[in-house]
Amino acid sequence: MTEEKVQYEVEIPVKASPHMLFPYLSTPSGLAEWFADNVNSRGEKFTFIWDGEERSAKRLTKKTDKFIRFQWEEDEEEGTNYFFEFKIQVDELTQDASLIVIDFSEPDEVEEDQRLWESQVHELLHTIGA
Repeated sequence: MTEEKVQYEVEIPVKASPHMLFPYLSTPSGLAEWFADNVNSRGEKFTFIWDGEERSAKRLTKKTDKFIRFQWEEDEEEGTNYFFEFKIQVDELTQDASLIVIDFSEPDEVEEDQRLWESQVHELLHTIGA
């Protein structure tokens, strides 16, 4: 039995509107710009491809311009409640937007995984020029 994964968040300020940012988080073409080498989807199922390796996830829920949540196929098969989510949060006063990534990791891998997400999100920000 593996150790329980722990939930963590990575929050990164984004100089882009939710309307502009959301397609990069929710569409195969947008995700392929920064998250994976290629992304395909059929309905709720998204297939992410890195270096020829495929990994599938199911889109659990989304609210346009607010958030989208996925669950890896293996987590669904194992019956765990792990997911990863992209959430766009806008400060009501300043209108500054932040992208919050919520994910789960083994306790001893959280810092490494947070750095990986930060690197991925910076790739996204570079892609959209934000």
